[in-house]
Amino acid sequence: MRIGSGWDLHSLEINRPLILGGVEIEDSPRGAVAHSDGDALIHAMIDALLGAAGLEDIGTYFPDTDPTYKDIDSRVLLRMTNDLVREKDYDIVNFDTTIVLQSPKLSKYIPLMKEALAEALDLDPSCIGIKAKTAEHILGELGESKAVMTFATVLLEER
Repeated sequence: MRIGSGWDLHSLEINRPLILGGVEIEDSPRGAVAHSDGDALIHAMIDALLGAAGLEDIGTYFPDTDPTYKDIDSRVLLRMTNDLVREKDYDIVNFDTTIVLQSPKLSKYIPLMKEALAEALDLDPSCIGIKAKTAEHILGELGESKAVMTFATVLLEER
């Protein structure tokens, strides 16, 4: 068994789509500033997977200087990462994740995120935990709804 952790942080700007866990958060007036689609949850999951498998970080495999990844759907990157992990003879047991976002509330999106992530990883949705927290209107940009931060922990099992 191997454990990996990852985190990500993106600033948010008006009139950009906010995508988390492969789902567009339609209630959000702000979206992530990023080279890809800015899915901070998936980016944290990718780093957790890579770390657990003893591989390099997300920037090594999907650099933001490479036009190939401009505006790419992060679920594609997640699938590619899962393939790298599987090549090392590891399978995902489960993920536990946390999203820190002041607003909007994410509860109605969490089941959709779990489905989208489970599909991308070929897992049962019950293997993916997603918790949404606020910054309690503190912590600077996080508390002002101008940023999103995510954390992910994964457990891998050797085949």
